[in-house]
Amino acid sequence: MRAAQLFRQGILLVFVVGPLLATVYAIASLWNQMIGWRELTLFLGLYVATGIGVTFGFHRMLTHRSFETGPVVKVVVLILASMAVQGRAIDWAANHLKHHAFSDKEGDPHSPLEGFFHAHVGWIFSAPPADRERYCKRLLNDRLILAIDRTFLLWVALGLLIPYLIAGWEGLLWGGFVRIVVVNHVTWAVNSVCHTFGDRPFDIKDQSRNNWLIGLLAFGEGWHHNHHAFPAMAYHGMNQRQFDLTALLIRLLLRLRLVWNVKMPSPELIERRRRKASVAPAPASGD
Repeated sequence: MRAAQLFRQGILLVFVVGPLLATVYAIASLWNQMIGWRELTLFLGLYVATGIGVTFGFHRMLTHRSFETGPVVKVVVLILASMAVQGRAIDWAANHLKHHAFSDKEGDPHSPLEGFFHAHVGWIFSAPPADRERYCKRLLNDRLILAIDRTFLLWVALGLLIPYLIAGWEGLLWGGFVRIVVVNHVTWAVNSVCHTFGDRPFDIKDQSRNNWLIGLLAFGEGWHHNHHAFPAMAYHGMNQRQFDLTALLIRLLLRLRLVWNVKMPSPELIERRRRKASVAPAPASGD
């Protein structure tokens, strides 16, 4: 058991540190030569594609069942999410459901109560993996999801092969390694930044917060307090000022009838959970 845990941590270290070292090299190389348009396009395109895969596929679809969709859309987004190199699909869902079960309490895999660094990345190496059987039994009975989960390394390799075939080493560097680092740190910032900095409009017990910057970078995931108030909610941005790219995509697919049964809380429930504004006591009237 100990040997298996050490092996897992070693693999995680390679996936975290390897792309990070490549990113340092890429940044240093900018002193001599600017990034080309082809490499920049690969970086941005795969950043959006794999980032949307995580928020749309792993998070809102797979973990919280915020909407339903057909097998083609499901396979595409789960493959894109796997290319982000955040772990196997069912492991991702199990860890996230465990986070909701123990949010900012003992047992939470990545609470800032154990330190900001722990919440951001340290938990990956120190927290035991969530029990797949306990948190994701329904997913273990889905043959399509199980197939994507078991072939995780194939999709990681594909996410590196595509930019390499298009633009060689520079494509692999920017569209592969740098893209992995940026997508992952933006995702991890939801765990760290969005439990530390931001506003809390709802009356819930954990320390989740809405953060507009992470909302922008993570395609709507930064409206994390909204999400904790209503975990199954498909649209995390709850008004026009809370930009949520993933919600726009869900709305588009809903119009195209490619997704259905989109979940949103009722206006009455939203109002009940809204934090009460503190009312200062009225000043005593003088005689």
